[in-house]
Amino acid sequence: MTHRLARALFTAILLVTCCHSLHAQRPPLRWGGDAEGGAPFVEADPADPSRVRGFDVEIAEMIARGVGREPRFIQVAWSSIEQSVERGDFEVGMSGLEDRAELRARHAVSIPYYEFHEVLAVRPADRGRFRRLSDLAGRRVATLGATMAYQMLLDEQRRSGLVPISYDDDVHPYSDLVAGRVDAVLLDNIIAERSLRRAGGFVIQPEPAATGHYVAVFARANAALRDSADAVLRARMRDGSLERTFRRWGVWSDAEGDFFRRTLATAPVRDVAAQAPIERASPTSGRALRTYLPALVRAAGITLVLSCLAMALAVSIGILVAAGRVYGPPVLRALLTVYVEVMRGTPVLLQLFVIYYGLSGVVRLPAFAAAVLGLGLNYAAYESEIYRAALEAIPRAQLEAGRTLGLSEGQILRLVRGPQALRLALAPMTNDFVALLKDSSLVSVITVVELTKQTAIYATNVGSWVVPGILCSLVYLAFSLPLSRFARALERRWSWG
Repeated sequence: MTHRLARALFTAILLVTCCHSLHAQRPPLRWGGDAEGGAPFVEADPADPSRVRGFDVEIAEMIARGVGREPRFIQVAWSSIEQSVERGDFEVGMSGLEDRAELRARHAVSIPYYEFHEVLAVRPADRGRFRRLSDLAGRRVATLGATMAYQMLLDEQRRSGLVPISYDDDVHPYSDLVAGRVDAVLLDNIIAERSLRRAGGFVIQPEPAATGHYVAVFARANAALRDSADAVLRARMRDGSLERTFRRWGVWSDAEGDFFRRTLATAPVRDVAAQAPIERASPTSGRALRTYLPALVRAAGITLVLSCLAMALAVSIGILVAAGRVYGPPVLRALLTVYVEVMRGTPVLLQLFVIYYGLSGVVRLPAFAAAVLGLGLNYAAYESEIYRAALEAIPRAQLEAGRTLGLSEGQILRLVRGPQALRLALAPMTNDFVALLKDSSLVSVITVVELTKQTAIYATNVGSWVVPGILCSLVYLAFSLPLSRFARALERRWSWG
């Protein structure tokens, strides 16, 4: 009997240990957002830029813990969140994403967790005459691209001739409004009120132009996780956790309580004592610089490594393409010519999207690898033209002399043509490396946080581009000026004159 009891106790302990181990080994819940969007959605914490905060951050943590996992934030450009979640870069996308019919057609979408209003911002002098969109016929109205507001402006354009102006961020529309470059801005009330507190110079019309909702987005194949997230969101509405979060970030109103009740279609959300909104004052320039400097240094390192690897790939492929176009058979020369013209004739940004998102059904490259490949293939086309021109610039008499001496074509290339072509090509190669270094800023669209993207996040957090812009420019100059000087020195030393 004693042995049986001991075995039973041992088995129970083993089962508990295994269950605990399996629970502990559950992968983190990866969720994607854009810290460049800033508070109150997602922003880099001024005290620790490696962390993020905002009401979307807190909601993502609620969902993660509600399904028994730990949250892990993935930085991604706002315009790429939906594609990235479907690609599998993360499981949940949250960063002020609007509930739209086309979003639900492509992805699994959670229940709405916040109700916002599209509001019109105008200059104070225009408060009386531009009350609604229909008053802005023939006028320039700004908003973010790929949003509910942008679609509204397109619809109004067809009706009244309003001119929609699309921006990639939500800061410049309001600064351009104050400067008189646009006549109005249509955006979410949260964004409008934040910009009004930050800069001022405009007024928000009280009558909303439309009502929308924020949602979390999941891959279409991940509907089960979406259903679990819906259950968590409903529970957090009932127990007051969501209300407390929105109150802390200063975005709660009585209308949100009505929205919660409609969403739950059950008992009203219990009253929660109001809490002081989270302080979001911009840190001092010195303190912000000290806290962001490590992140900027890391991003600068990513930019430099990325550029070096992409240039090495471009040089390698460029040499092969140039040799093929000079020495290859007609069919090979034709194919390589098509490659060169396509890569040079289409934007590198489009090529990055095709490699990272378009080919994800065939091969899922990591973002950094896709960035290296995209930049490398693009610049290989330019490099090949430099090398081909350098090879063809060698006087034909030298080639004929080599053949007369009995040298093979390979020996002529290695001993006669190649060294002279290298002398001609090295300076323009260096110039291309400088250009590639700057074009590396484009890779942020496929979730690589390089120097420019980190600078944009920094600028959004401190509310100014002056110091971040100067710092970013100095880093790029520190990378590119030595290369430029090296190229000019080579040109002077190796000039034919």
